[in-house]
Amino acid sequence: MADLFSSSSSASPDSYDASSIEVLEGLEPVRRRPGMYIGGTDARALHHLAAEVIDNSMDEAVAGHASRIEVSLSEGNRLTVTDNGRGMPVDQHPKYPGKSALEVIMTMLHSGGKFEGKAYSTSGGLHGVGVSVVNALSTETIVEVARDKTLYRQTFSRGLATSKLEQVGAAPNKRGTTVIFTPDPEIFGMDAVFSAERLYKLARSKAYLFAGVEIRWRCDPSLATEDVPETATFQFANGLADHLAEQLGDRPAVTNQPFTGRQDFPDSQGSAEWAVAWPLYSDGSESYYCNTIPTPDGGTHEAGLRAALTKGIRAFGDLVGNKKAKDITADDVFNGVELMLSVFIRNPHFQSQTKDRLTSLEAARFVEAAVRDHFDHYLADNMDRGRALLGSIVELME
Repeated sequence: MADLFSSSSSASPDSYDASSIEVLEGLEPVRRRPGMYIGGTDARALHHLAAEVIDNSMDEAVAGHASRIEVSLSEGNRLTVTDNGRGMPVDQHPKYPGKSALEVIMTMLHSGGKFEGKAYSTSGGLHGVGVSVVNALSTETIVEVARDKTLYRQTFSRGLATSKLEQVGAAPNKRGTTVIFTPDPEIFGMDAVFSAERLYKLARSKAYLFAGVEIRWRCDPSLATEDVPETATFQFANGLADHLAEQLGDRPAVTNQPFTGRQDFPDSQGSAEWAVAWPLYSDGSESYYCNTIPTPDGGTHEAGLRAALTKGIRAFGDLVGNKKAKDITADDVFNGVELMLSVFIRNPHFQSQTKDRLTSLEAARFVEAAVRDHFDHYLADNMDRGRALLGSIVELME
């Protein structure tokens, strides 16, 4: 076995110098190590590109600047996402003479409008970080911006601009951003293609997460199936409550009325929306989101919800004199539960670039405080309902 601490006889003492230090420029790091930015190169990572572009449009909707998003899947693995927001900035960037802000957004990591200020106070990421990664990992990306009654266009490929920003015509009655891209088979494999069903469900879920936003879906007729229509429009006035009602269907639940609500956090720090039900004979499912970003591994917002519901049911048990209630754990409360929790917070922190788990410490405190008061009223305002839920949880606990 070689001695790890001995110097190699073949190595020159001067071989490690400045020329040995490799500097990756622009978006080259993304192409070299895509897993660091999208979690891999598998099907999940491929669809993460679609989520990044849709999330940028969702940020415009959440910020109050867009009311409609269109998602269109064409043959040739080509995806188009359009919103009617303000449109990406196209003026010259002050730090990069000769380059538009659009080109900076699309070709440079960590360029965006969400680091400071209130442009996107509760966004899911950095406006530009997501789409620049998409550009880096696509054979072709086309961005069209309708702004100031003018339509602009610029093209990109594998992280680089392939054309200058150009004015292509007037747009007197239109505004917003369109991003069209085709994922790079060199990165994802020659057989990697978008799943129409997966994108259809993604578009639908985004509509639930921000009540009132209209999301239009379209796919090429050759990609439509029995479960995926060629066209559809999603708009849900009651947000997660509508989503939960659809999930439950006709299944009976412990309580006739699910526990749903929405609450703003103090000092304009964000908000929480939740929908919870305890169906009978069900394994249940839990879905967590932060700033419309799915967080499948939960995190601090999940911890806040678990604390609020557990403390609430224990307090109700104490109120009605159930001595067993003090032993209830969060696992007992969440056994078989069907729930969705969506939070909007400023400057969220995630465990990884793919945002699978929220780590912002303040989220636990905000969510617990927001949910707890509503849950106490939910239990106590209808004592029969409260006793039914408490009895079911204690029965499962035993």
